Amino acid sequence: MSPSEPGSDRDARGFATRAIHAGQHPDSGSGAVVVPLVQAATFIQKSPGQPGDYEYSRTGNPTRDAVEVNLASLERGFGAVACASGMAAIVMAFDLVPSGGRVVATSDSYGGTYRVGENVLRPRGLDFTWVDTSDAEATIRELDAGAAMLFLETPTNPMLRIADLETLSEAAHRAGAVVVVDNTFMSPYFQRPLELGADIVVHSSTKYLNGHSDGVGGILVARDPEHHERFKYLQNAAGAILSPFESWLLLRSTKTLALRMERHDRNAREIARMLVEHPEVTAVHYPGLPDHPGHELARRQMSGFGGMLSFDVGTMERARRVMEGLRVFHIAESLGGVESLANHPATMTHASVPEPMRRAIGIGDGLVRLSVGIEDIADLRQDLEDALETLG
Repeated sequence: MSPSEPGSDRDARGFATRAIHAGQHPDSGSGAVVVPLVQAATFIQKSPGQPGDYEYSRTGNPTRDAVEVNLASLERGFGAVACASGMAAIVMAFDLVPSGGRVVATSDSYGGTYRVGENVLRPRGLDFTWVDTSDAEATIRELDAGAAMLFLETPTNPMLRIADLETLSEAAHRAGAVVVVDNTFMSPYFQRPLELGADIVVHSSTKYLNGHSDGVGGILVARDPEHHERFKYLQNAAGAILSPFESWLLLRSTKTLALRMERHDRNAREIARMLVEHPEVTAVHYPGLPDHPGHELARRQMSGFGGMLSFDVGTMERARRVMEGLRVFHIAESLGGVESLANHPATMTHASVPEPMRRAIGIGDGLVRLSVGIEDIADLRQDLEDALETLG
């Protein structure tokens, strides 16, 4: 089997070993231990209509192939496709829903998912029902009413709610629905939805997979060869591909994914405990906290709790003062990089969600979302303590 074929490198080696080696074989020509950056748009043919392994970089590229093998191995899927952005990957996943089909989706999803569902795909014939998927009974009722797809985000963005992947995947399959899980927050290091019954995993590879805030991309990993074949067709036909350079950056990044996720998790746990004890904070949302409603479920289906959390300080003005008082944390959208970021969902990542729906989900004006980086924990604690002192 060629190193670039779907399903290769699916062996019994450990996660960190596969992160470094899966799809990343020494270059046969030079012996380079790093996969070469093949920055070519087209490839020569020995005779008209008789290409070699590669013909045109939209259709296939050696560097992109390597990262697709790598991510398929890490998620334990049959095959992966690498897209230009996380949203491109999500739109490609929704292509599996026929015109007139119904999608049952997590209400507390990234705002861009809601935007594309309501403003782009609904006018073209898809129906979306947004539900709190941490409520398994309510979600199953919606599935039993008819659905072509269950689209889950767990933990959710930004309220960190947990959906029961095994239970909901079984219910969705009974209803004839395909199960797609946005695994961006956890990465395959902490959670592998395909092993819990999901059919497809989607990532914004811009986030933890890249981890350095220097590349935008998206990944789809399919458990079923037929789904993978469809995604490869769409990747070529629609052309929303990950560039060779960003593929090369992503390969660099997955090598350290295990180390980075451990540090993100360790830092976030301590920050969450600190915030819980702070008198100016009214609520902390982090599945690693014992009193989080999804804590026990998270312990069963995840091997860590990740680097994302959110907390509430009550009002827009108080949230603004805290965020403007930060010096180590940067105010910015995105997440999952080595640097710590602070985000105000109501005016930033979830501004496209109508206010009544935001409030129903729990996204109030005082909510602040943190992507806890891998800096020294003492500096992160001090930065938050200093910023919260502005409320006193």
